Amino acid sequence: MTISFDNFKKIELKIGQIKSAENVEGSEKLLKLIVDFGEAGEKQILSGIAKTYTPESLVNVRAVFVFNLEPRKLMGLESQGMLLAAESEDGPMILIPYKNAPPGSIIG
Repeated sequence: MTISFDNFKKIELKIGQIKSAENVEGSEKLLKLIVDFGEAGEKQILSGIAKTYTPESLVNVRAVFVFNLEPRKLMGLESQGMLLAAESEDGPMILIPYKNAPPGSIIG
């Protein structure tokens, strides 16, 4: 499936810095992340990466997020965005900027 460039432009990708991470009770896959987006503030984002990453390994990591995704309830918690990850044989690999871009940097 392809999408138009106009639809692609609607997706807001930003660098976020993970301030805290914890396992979601009752889920083997989900982690609850509190992510700093600089001047845009913080968001709670749930991500299905718990089988690959420990919460402790993610604190202060900067990664790529879909910033303007419609909020969604998972396991009774609201997820306000999406962490981008690539699939690999070892599980999801989060997308980390090559250089230390500040939180809130827009990818475009």
